[in-house]
Amino acid sequence: MRAVGVPGHGEDVDELLRLVRRQGSTRAEVLDWLGRRTGAHVAWIGREGAVETATAGFPRRIADALTEHVERLSGGRLAAATTRVGEREVRLEAFGGREPRPVLVTVSTSALSREAAALASQAGGIVDLLSRASDADGGTRGYEAKAAQLRFAVLTALLAGDVTMARRMTTGDVPPLLNAERVRVHLLHCPPADRDRLTRTYLDPSGYHGPGLMVNCPVFKEQLICPVAEDPELGGRFRQDEVLRRLVAENQGYALGVSRPHPLAATGEAYGEAVHALAVARNSPGRLAAYRGRPSLVHVLPRRAALAWARAHLEPLQAVPKPTEDVVRLAVTFSRSGVARLLHLSRTTVTAHCRRAEEALGVDLGEVRTRATLDLALSLTALQPEPADTAQADAVQLVAPPLGELLRSSPATAWAEPFLHPLRDNRHRDLYLTVEAWIDANTDAQRTAAQVGLSRNTVRAHLRAAERLLNRDLLTTGSGVHDLVHALRVTGGQRAHPPAESGQRARWSSADVAS
Repeated sequence: MRAVGVPGHGEDVDELLRLVRRQGSTRAEVLDWLGRRTGAHVAWIGREGAVETATAGFPRRIADALTEHVERLSGGRLAAATTRVGEREVRLEAFGGREPRPVLVTVSTSALSREAAALASQAGGIVDLLSRASDADGGTRGYEAKAAQLRFAVLTALLAGDVTMARRMTTGDVPPLLNAERVRVHLLHCPPADRDRLTRTYLDPSGYHGPGLMVNCPVFKEQLICPVAEDPELGGRFRQDEVLRRLVAENQGYALGVSRPHPLAATGEAYGEAVHALAVARNSPGRLAAYRGRPSLVHVLPRRAALAWARAHLEPLQAVPKPTEDVVRLAVTFSRSGVARLLHLSRTTVTAHCRRAEEALGVDLGEVRTRATLDLALSLTALQPEPADTAQADAVQLVAPPLGELLRSSPATAWAEPFLHPLRDNRHRDLYLTVEAWIDANTDAQRTAAQVGLSRNTVRAHLRAAERLLNRDLLTTGSGVHDLVHALRVTGGQRAHPPAESGQRARWSSADVAS
């Protein structure tokens, strides 16, 4: 081993600096390097007084005998000290200006030369800087985690239509998005590993993303939810919509679905459109699609009559706790494991809430038609009331009509026929037969394949083609499936089963697909 202190000392320092400049160098690497250069065992004692990093073979029993010396250096009473423990020469040096200070310890068979001691001091300073950098990185990661949690909370409030709550969450630092009158939701599909990188890359100093947000979807790990203010004056220099479109153009594995502009309080509806648009985008050559589908059935039914039916249908849920209804609102659209991730609950807890709702309603939520009916009722009650409807409702108590009567109404028929028209075209007749059988098989692709005499892969290919023609997501969430169920029922595409009714309250079983 070349002795430190000869003309090669400057080369040693240069080598140490090259080691530190190398990306990913650690404190342990610096200590190992110092040990090789000085022939000593080396340890780094942190602010808590314990050995955090040491070279292989460092005598831990000696560290135990140095407690008093370490305390004096750590507390600022000494800058450096030497002592002997048995036959070993021990040198200690403290670093940093904030107490308690970390201490570098070298243990050797003889005293270090002046040059070796100087090199140990330089290496100790480097280790201290690496420790501070690590602490800073930890603080940055903590800030980014908290900022991500806040962005998710703001998005959750917007999806629930509560703009006031979203503003309250951001006390004193309201993001530009919350000052927007209208918003588009962009839903980016990308590799899960890219999501955190993208949110960090486009993060602004306030923890947001210019005039929008970029939030990791808790349900689908390949999706980034990006609501963007439609107001041009809020955009500044950062055009998030342009950034997202460029990412899709430059990355083959990306796709983007974009909603129509909606009032900020209707962000949830915009998100639903973006989901459908993304399903189309993933099946399109350009991997980008804006929503151009027809509105859902909930928006075309006669408002007062439909709301009367929905309230009667949901009346049994008044006997269950409010959290159960909140869980069920999500469970009719997302998988139970997805709801569990979204609400930070166990899947067992989600299942228990669903079972409680099933018992109250007398239905089986495992049936797609039941979920479609329940989703329709929940969506109707979530609509913002129209002033004229409220005034009339106060004057006259409307008797709840059967759902079958609502679905035979001219608005429902006028909605369903054009909705299914792309599949009923002679060129796509096979797709229509597949999706009809798929609903009849409770959206089980294997059962559908057996029923129509196709392979399971062909069934899924037909469903993806149907997504593009219907402008609806069929394979990710339940919202597009529910529209398909309703359209088939309105047009007589499913077998009819009369619903049971009692007085003004009607309750539908899982077999209720037409009246």
